[in-house]
Amino acid sequence: MESPNLTIKPEDTKIDSQAAQEAVAGDAVVELRSCERIDDLQCKGYQIIQNSGMFCFGMDAVLLANYVRFKRGGRYLDLGTGTGIIPILLAAKEYGESALTREERLSELDAIDRKIAADHPEIERVSAVARPMDDARFIGIELQPACADMAARSVSLNGLDGLVRIDNGDIKEVSCNYKKASFDIVTSNPPYIKGSHGLENPDAPKNIARHEVHVTLDQVVAAAEYALKPGGSFYMIHKPFRLAEIFECLHEHRLEPKRMQLVHPYIDKEPNMVIVEAVKGGNSMIKIDPPMIVYKAPGVYTEQLLATYEGTAKR
Repeated sequence: MESPNLTIKPEDTKIDSQAAQEAVAGDAVVELRSCERIDDLQCKGYQIIQNSGMFCFGMDAVLLANYVRFKRGGRYLDLGTGTGIIPILLAAKEYGESALTREERLSELDAIDRKIAADHPEIERVSAVARPMDDARFIGIELQPACADMAARSVSLNGLDGLVRIDNGDIKEVSCNYKKASFDIVTSNPPYIKGSHGLENPDAPKNIARHEVHVTLDQVVAAAEYALKPGGSFYMIHKPFRLAEIFECLHEHRLEPKRMQLVHPYIDKEPNMVIVEAVKGGNSMIKIDPPMIVYKAPGVYTEQLLATYEGTAKR
């Protein structure tokens, strides 16, 4: 399911299919590779790099990011981040109306770069590598190196270096690479389909994103349990036909479902997505939020969907 109007391709991002090139978007310079494009996120000017040969994000990732209840100043971990869309959107929206726009953030980083250049004249060109990275609070884990690299360049494109970090790593190795109980919020838009079910995509990157060929639901939930602080929240979007399995898995890992929302393509159609918030060590009680209806007519989004996407819906 596509996200609202997210396929705007600025003229300065046209790609030479034979070679990588740099694209200038605002004040940020990033390298674009073959088949890559820059899409407008329509959120305070933020943008994202996508590749049609890989798995492009859709409505599910956007809805998941918008369902998160922010913990200001908290630490966030996104499992299987893909394009980096979820940590980028969370970082962009954490402070609501007072959140910095992309242009404001780039301006701040430009001031940092000028200071670094003044203090260290031996540096010919200041890059994100030279900026402090210790305070990254939004971390995305991505298994596929090419996807992780693309997501990291999207972080730089938006001036989010130092706040957002993309790690090329395996969800199954979270316990080896991160401190236990060190995150306030964990999110995941995991593969929906068991490896033995459904039609497999011949493209490996898309297949890994859609099918449980590398990581299972249980392994994703186990990673969330390990990473979360007591009382921290795990947010996941999945398919309703696996809801019983999802709840059972959450309970096994001491994550208590507290909120849930079903997503319907049309008001008279059965839901095709479900978003769940579970709290580590929470008490047994769940709130069922009003359903999300995506379309009121073919190609026409509901006011509810647009309000949620724009961040004006009340919860």
